[in-house]
Amino acid sequence: MRKSRLKFVGLKVNRIIVPVSFFGMILGLVGLGNGWRVASKIWHLPVWIGEAIMLLAVAVWLLLLLLYFGKWLWAREEALAEFEHPVLCCFIGLVPVSSLLVALAIAPYSHVAAVELFTISAIGQLGFGVYRSGQFWMGGRKPEATTPILYLTGVAGSFVSTIVASSLGYREWGALLFGMGLFSWLALESVIMQRLYLLEALPKPLRPTLGIQLAPPVVGCVAYLSITTGQPDIFAQMLFGYGLLQALILLRLLPWLCQQPFNASYWAFTLGVAALALAPLRFVERGMTGVMEGLAVLLFIGANIAIGSIALGTVRLLLRGKLLPPAIPAKVT
Repeated sequence: MRKSRLKFVGLKVNRIIVPVSFFGMILGLVGLGNGWRVASKIWHLPVWIGEAIMLLAVAVWLLLLLLYFGKWLWAREEALAEFEHPVLCCFIGLVPVSSLLVALAIAPYSHVAAVELFTISAIGQLGFGVYRSGQFWMGGRKPEATTPILYLTGVAGSFVSTIVASSLGYREWGALLFGMGLFSWLALESVIMQRLYLLEALPKPLRPTLGIQLAPPVVGCVAYLSITTGQPDIFAQMLFGYGLLQALILLRLLPWLCQQPFNASYWAFTLGVAALALAPLRFVERGMTGVMEGLAVLLFIGANIAIGSIALGTVRLLLRGKLLPPAIPAKVT
């Protein structure tokens, strides 16, 4: 991670400056941990594995939260530049979204703490989404700056809020939040697809952000399942089917997406990958059999391999002192 020097009372001390996009690590880790929680119920796998992943996610979240708040205290100019960047600004939505998932992780151990963290984080993600969307509605945004990162301004937060609200017993709030996420996703989907189809290809540093394209249908599917009961209906299966299509397209694009050395930006894939595995697990948990059982096994194994590989690659970058992802220019070209 990047270090810079700070003169303080005649001394020089190192300060670590983390990009806000690093909070995407929490989404993948908690998503995988949640998958293990469900898998341990339906397949009687070791419970401790999922809980260990959740514990790791909470520890990383606490560290990143401290470093990010420190960034606003000791590197305010860089924090403001990130806040005003046409692309990076959307990553700020990861802070409340990751906090929502941490509430989900700690819920079995402290319902009260989970509810408090959920309340703060849900208000935070909604406030950020309203603020940033209102800014976009005023126009003046260059089409080249449009990427799937836009989903982090309201879609991701609303769907994740739905899941956490329902798990904590607030299903009515979950339904309202699901509506916010669903129709925001449908509106943004057409805008993002138009940019991808009609404009120049995304520059290499931004290509991993296409991994976020997988998240809305599958996270939305898990969110929808969280506010419904009984056998999964046709709408849930349709959402999952669209998610499978997105996954296949991303697999087809993988050589093009990976034309740069591995870096932390590939965590953008992990929320979608984790939810793609979690959705069929929820289907099986709710009584579906047949092809969904096979997909649940296949996608669960795939998610562990994919997220585990990204995590190991990240640790290797950290040990080599090269964890900071390449800088994205202020002008997207």
